[in-house]
Amino acid sequence: MSDNFENALRFAVAEDASDVHLTVGKPPILRIRGELVPFGEEILMQDVIEEIALKMMNDEQKGKFSEFGEVDFSWSRPGLNRYRVNVYRQRSSVAVALRMIHSNIPRFEDINLPDILKTLALKPRGLVLVTGPTGSGKSTTLAAMVGYINSHRKCHILTIEEPIEYLHKHQNCMVNQREVGGDTTSFAKALRAALREDPDVILVGEMRDLETISTAVSAAETGHFVMSTLHTTTAAQTVDRIIDAFPSHQQHQIRSQLSTILEGIVCQQLIKTADGKGIVPAMEILLVTDAVRNLIREGKTQQLETVLQTNINNGMVPMDYSLAQLVKTRTISLEDAMARCVDIKVFKRYCNMEI
Repeated sequence: MSDNFENALRFAVAEDASDVHLTVGKPPILRIRGELVPFGEEILMQDVIEEIALKMMNDEQKGKFSEFGEVDFSWSRPGLNRYRVNVYRQRSSVAVALRMIHSNIPRFEDINLPDILKTLALKPRGLVLVTGPTGSGKSTTLAAMVGYINSHRKCHILTIEEPIEYLHKHQNCMVNQREVGGDTTSFAKALRAALREDPDVILVGEMRDLETISTAVSAAETGHFVMSTLHTTTAAQTVDRIIDAFPSHQQHQIRSQLSTILEGIVCQQLIKTADGKGIVPAMEILLVTDAVRNLIREGKTQQLETVLQTNINNGMVPMDYSLAQLVKTRTISLEDAMARCVDIKVFKRYCNMEI
């Protein structure tokens, strides 16, 4: 294994980098607090990257890479952490992307999560969704919620992930973690099997197809507490994404089912702190009340934003309100907040600014 690569990984661990990239013609590139930072000046050559990639992979992974031109897997190096790795071809050369997997489970206070998420985490049954674009911290938020359940309940937690990003130890709970591509072939298959494995809490890494969504809904209906993610940016968009995944003749039924089982939606994005030394989440939090259930059942998701804005005192958080609070505490810059807000007029009102 290249000394330069191992030194880059050591630096990544020391600086808490989220990602490491290897591509021909550049030094190793690290993503630190959202910014891409080169490590050293040594330019990576094709033969070096290929050697690194091949040493990471087992024979099965090499076969998949040869056949498909890309492969995902988990990889660990003693003292250098555990990583989710994607090896892929680009312009006839090999490139590698590594996402750091943490063994320390984040605590709510360490990653600036609001206490209302603790309430959602301890729901005995139903469905909670954490959404946002890639790299918005969904996995970290869910890891904190699973960790909180693990220390506050006595139950069986089953996670289905691709790959496993945080390693949970048995505490008050029994925790079993299954990795798609290693322990099972798909989210949908593992989720169907989960219903026969006596879980109380099920974490589904991503609801990416109709079968997985349908099975997750069924699991929540039968008394399990299910958590999962979607790549949506608002609560209304999240509900619509689930409904639209079903054929039109099934959408009335899924609206009714979703209105019954849904307990909360957390939409988040990560924003650089004003001092440039860290990142913090801005969150839209929809708590599912009777009024919200009625709107979902009746297909009036466009009214969910109004519900968010009128229920701030009841624990709900519109995204623009979250951004405004971060600006008021000087946690993030006004410029960054305005670039991320949903409605500039609403955001300015929350900031007590002239419109």
